[in-house]
Amino acid sequence: MSKQQVNITVRNLSVGYKKGKKLIAIKEGINVNAHSGELIALIGSNGIGKSTLLRTLTGFQKALGGEILLNDRKLSSFPIKELARVLSFVSTEAIRVQNLRVWELLAMGRYPYTNLIGTLTEEDNRIIKRAIGQVGLTGYEDRMIDQISDGERQRAMIARTLVQDTPLIILDEPTAFLDIRNKYEIIHLLHDFVKNENKTVLFSTHDLNISTSEVDKVWLMLDDKVLEGAPEDLILAGNFDQMFHSEKVYFNSESGDFMLRKNNLGTYRLTGPDGNILTWTGRALQRIGLICAESNPLVVVSVPSERDNLVWKVEINSEEKLECTSLYELTAVLYERLTKR
Repeated sequence: MSKQQVNITVRNLSVGYKKGKKLIAIKEGINVNAHSGELIALIGSNGIGKSTLLRTLTGFQKALGGEILLNDRKLSSFPIKELARVLSFVSTEAIRVQNLRVWELLAMGRYPYTNLIGTLTEEDNRIIKRAIGQVGLTGYEDRMIDQISDGERQRAMIARTLVQDTPLIILDEPTAFLDIRNKYEIIHLLHDFVKNENKTVLFSTHDLNISTSEVDKVWLMLDDKVLEGAPEDLILAGNFDQMFHSEKVYFNSESGDFMLRKNNLGTYRLTGPDGNILTWTGRALQRIGLICAESNPLVVVSVPSERDNLVWKVEINSEEKLECTSLYELTAVLYERLTKR
C-alpha cells in the first residue's frame, strides 16, 4: 500500500454554486487544515453547506474563491488521473447498481493504476483481496451490490477507496441510513485506517456522540464561520451551542449531544455509591425535568448498591418518603407527584 502522505490547507475558501451567470456563495472565508494520520469530522446543521464543501475539496465542484492546497500544491493543478491517486471520495448516495459484484466494484478503484484497457495485474488482485479482508467482507466477493445490506454496501464503498490506495479519503455522511452497530463499526474502521495506514480521513456526520468520542479534529460549520479544533476544545469553548438557535434544543456539554429542553420540575440530589446505577439514575431524573443541586434539593434519592436488590429510596421536600424498584417506577411516581404540586 502507498506510504504517500497528504496534508490539506484551505485558505480563505468560498464555496457555492452557479445559477445562470450569477455565483451564489454558501460559505466564505473558510480557513481549515488537515494532516496525515488525522480522522476529521465535518459537522453542521442541514443545508449549511457540508456536502458543497466536500465536493469542492474533491474537485467535483469549482471553488468560488480562495485556494485548496494538497501538500502545498493547488488542487486545480492536478490532472484527473493524478488526483485519483491522491484522493478518493465516497458519496452519501446509496449505490443501487444491478449486475455488479462486490469484486467488480472494488476493481474499479484500480483505474488510476491500470493500463489503457484496464487489465488487472496480480498485484491489483492482491490489493483488492486485502481490502475485502480489511473491511470484513471476505466471502462476499461474488455477491451483487444491490443484494447486500446497507452496512455491507458502505463497507464495500470504503474498501474501494482502499483499493484506490489514496492517502486522502473523503466521505459524505458514511454512517447515514445505518443502524447503531454499523455506524460505530464504520467509524472504527476509518479510525484504524488513519492510525495503521497514516491516511488522512475527512467525513461529514450528524452523529455527535461518534464525532466527539472518536475523531482527532472537528471542522464545525456555523452560519457565519467554520471553526476547527479537537472536539473537547470546541465543547469547552461553547462552540457547539452555536449550531442551533432554538428554545427547545440545547447542547449538553457533559454528554456531548443535543437534548430537548424540559420543563423544570425542581432539583434533586443523589446519595449512594458511584457507578452505573448512580449515573443512569441521574440521567433518568434529568430526562423528566429535574436539575441536579447539592443545596436544598426538592428530591433526594438514595441509590441502591446491589444489582440483585434494586430499591431506590426517595424523599420529597423532606416530607414524603417512598420506595421504588425500577427507574421506570421512580420517574413515573416523581413526575406524577411533582406536576401536581
